[in-house]
Amino acid sequence: MKHAIAILAQIALLLSPLPAFSQQELIGDPETYEKSHFQKQCQTAEFGDGYISRIDINNDGITDAVVNEGELTCDGKKGPDCNDDGCPYNFYLQVKEGGYFMIATAQIYSYDFIKRFGNMVFVMKMHPRYCERTDSEPCLMTVRVRGAKMVTISKK
Repeated sequence: MKHAIAILAQIALLLSPLPAFSQQELIGDPETYEKSHFQKQCQTAEFGDGYISRIDINNDGITDAVVNEGELTCDGKKGPDCNDDGCPYNFYLQVKEGGYFMIATAQIYSYDFIKRFGNMVFVMKMHPRYCERTDSEPCLMTVRVRGAKMVTISKK
């Protein structure tokens, strides 16, 4: 019986997630990181004024970053990864010790960052299917960042 309990304890230990494997490596600056990526992918990469927005997306008083790949021109093609669903946006949180990590990527048309009930939220314009609709009117999804996760508040 003792031997069976010892084996079960070892199996439980092997199946337990280790915190070190679940954490992302911090990057110094998302603008530099992403621009470097596209400068390697494209022979000529140009970045528009709206490529990066530096805003506090999780209401912690620390400036975070949102990258809009629709503002990238790669080898003469503007927004090469944009399509009928919109363009890729990458959302990064900055930690107080320094450095950033990505919390989400979304394919959206655009967003407004507004104050609602005392908190800053994103109102994202997305393809209607994200609101389970088949019409042509964009889905408006309101999202708040809590901790390191995006939480959907409403969709219409």
